[in-house]
Amino acid sequence: MSSTALSASALYRACPTDDLPFETTASLEDGHGPFGQARAVEAIRFALGMKQPGHNLFVMGPPGTGRRTFVIDFVERAAAGRAAPSDWCYVYDFACAEKPRALQLPAGAGPRFAADLHQFVDDVQAAVGAAFSGEKYRAQRQAIEREFQEQQSEAFERVQNAARERGIRIMQTPGGMVFAPVENGEVLGPDEFNKLAPERQREIQSAVEAIGKLFQESMKDVPERLRASRERIRDLDRQVAAFAIERLVTELARRWHLIEDASSWIEALREDLARHYELLRPAPPDSEENPFHFALDGDEPGASRAHRRYAVNVFVSRDAHAGAPVVVEERPTYTRLVGKIEQRARFGALMTDFSLVRAGALQQANGGYLVLKAEQVLSEPFAWGALKEALQTRQARIVPLDQLYGLAQTVSLEPAPIPLDVKVVLVGTPRLYYLLSQLDPEFDDFFKVMAEFDDRTERTAAAGLEFAHVIGRIARADGLPPLSRDAVARVIEEASRQVEDSARLSTEIRRSADLVREAGHWAHERQADTIERADVEQAIERRAYRSGRLRERIQEEILRDTILVATEGERVGQINGLAVLAIGDSIFGRASRITARISPGSGGIVDIEREAELGGSLHSKGVMILAGYINARFATEVPAAFAATLAFEQSYGGIDGDSASSTELYALISALAEVPVRQCFAVTGSVNQFGEIQAIGGVNHKIEGFFDVCAARGLSGDQGVLIPAANVKHLMLRPRVIEAVRAGRFHVHAVETIDQGLAILTGREVGVAGDDGRFPAESINGRVVARLERFAEMRRKFARGADGETP
Repeated sequence: MSSTALSASALYRACPTDDLPFETTASLEDGHGPFGQARAVEAIRFALGMKQPGHNLFVMGPPGTGRRTFVIDFVERAAAGRAAPSDWCYVYDFACAEKPRALQLPAGAGPRFAADLHQFVDDVQAAVGAAFSGEKYRAQRQAIEREFQEQQSEAFERVQNAARERGIRIMQTPGGMVFAPVENGEVLGPDEFNKLAPERQREIQSAVEAIGKLFQESMKDVPERLRASRERIRDLDRQVAAFAIERLVTELARRWHLIEDASSWIEALREDLARHYELLRPAPPDSEENPFHFALDGDEPGASRAHRRYAVNVFVSRDAHAGAPVVVEERPTYTRLVGKIEQRARFGALMTDFSLVRAGALQQANGGYLVLKAEQVLSEPFAWGALKEALQTRQARIVPLDQLYGLAQTVSLEPAPIPLDVKVVLVGTPRLYYLLSQLDPEFDDFFKVMAEFDDRTERTAAAGLEFAHVIGRIARADGLPPLSRDAVARVIEEASRQVEDSARLSTEIRRSADLVREAGHWAHERQADTIERADVEQAIERRAYRSGRLRERIQEEILRDTILVATEGERVGQINGLAVLAIGDSIFGRASRITARISPGSGGIVDIEREAELGGSLHSKGVMILAGYINARFATEVPAAFAATLAFEQSYGGIDGDSASSTELYALISALAEVPVRQCFAVTGSVNQFGEIQAIGGVNHKIEGFFDVCAARGLSGDQGVLIPAANVKHLMLRPRVIEAVRAGRFHVHAVETIDQGLAILTGREVGVAGDDGRFPAESINGRVVARLERFAEMRRKFARGADGETP
């Protein structure tokens, strides 16, 4: 066996069942906390413990690591140990109706305060109604009204007597008071008046004018007497209402005197009741009150205006024994974040008042924690700016968008802002975190703590046992049978394969949880009480089958020689490269033919993929490195007077990455040396300018991709794959590959240098430079130098011929 060939034991790191001291996961306690995230847990604990402003938390990491689930659970446990924050209510501001007043009350007191005010208004209305319907009030009011009527009657009687003495009668008509002459007890009509002697007519006219003046003189004091009478009635009403109200409002103030905001507003309420006591009086049965007043007041018909004016809008209420609030806002739009002011349509008009102010997530989380998805906040218009403003001002202010941008056409409310004390937790990806940190200069001021969830952790016996606790909890939560320790070992092994590292475990628990659930299905199919290793194996195989249509289609095209991939024979300048395709959940390796062609010239190495705009920047970089290696290794004495082309044959899409750069170099050297490459091998690995083979990604899928083609055509015992030696620790190959290697029917070689790889691929001596710097003539390296010298000589001859010299 070659020294570079790996044994079967190097291709897979099994999980020793001795590291799992249990029979099934039924005996394990639930795992606590996120798996393998000690650094993130410390950061979260630090952020939640910091009280200074700005130490909000950004939790980042790949999806599936449990970052959001855990941080919510952690926050809820932290919140349970804190005191419940205050209730907040909005009430009518008697000084400015457009600016509702905010009241801070102890946790749980808001609903009680609202209920007390509602009952208070009921009681006050009842007391005021009783007072105004009492005999004493009616007697006092009637006395005032009777005094006014008596004054009116006395004044009219004086005029009436004077008119009678002058032969004038005062009559009430629809047009007002009329003064008519009387003769012999009868009122004279116009005809009788005209028959009188002129002298008599003048006497009567003089009498009428005198009585008219007297009447006007007596009536000029009526408005003043009426005003005085009404003022006396209002004073009486105020005294009666104040007497009925005082005891009740005093009792209300006594119950809430220890709470400053409530006490001060009740005192303002007391003063407002004195000014607006009429709101408490029941309308008289014969009232001609506008039947549409409710539409103007903006409430339902029959609703008490006093109840509307003195109601309490319980804006945010807490359970005094529930700890601090934890709000997880799934859709953080602007209004759902900062709150809103609702409106009601009444007769074609939009009305609003303090009772229609609604809390947003910021107010609901005040005194506690607010958890948001970073991407959602940034995708909602105006939400990110509103969140930053709230954190900067430390106030929760409700401003409708139309008012914020000067688009409002009607008068709206300006609720008083509420002091804000909230710990905001954003959950997002690393890319989003670094973009915000770079592009938003305020971001780092508001989110000073970052907790990063890693996608992998070290694979140790302790980590494996912790992992077993986690998947045991998942099985119990989903009602699945417990897993045997062999099954747990297989899930652990698959978690290593997921991160392509035998010394690491994937912390993306969601993927492992899905595997456990699918294994549970197959255990249920065979009516088993325990999930066994075979169930996990079947789940892995069936998952690969379900997503393997494209993989099978490509392999079919290779087997039918539609896609040209040779697995036997030898060819100059031709080699099998390996790539990984990832489409959705399907990830697989495929072989591709890479070719190199050489000719004399000075064009250097032409990357056909780049020229066709199919190659990415990393692939182009890899090709440039090849030129550096060729020049430094072979062209120190003679110029590299050659032109070369490199191509991925039958590639019709984009190609990027440098994992095929060593493969391309092998093809290039084969073409230069005119030494054939054995087609039973496929190669992966990047190379640097010193010829050292470097690690690449997807090594397991690449090996398996070529193995599947070879196995379908029939394993000859010569076939195999060359991989970087640095990738050996990443190997977690499928059982079929391991069995073939163990049987000597397939080989995996780990190489460190280009020379090692050339020796395997060609079966020839690569050549080491002697003391004179020359390679052995028949070695691969010697043949490359010899051919470059021939190309250089051809170039010199061509140059002399072009100058007119005789060769």
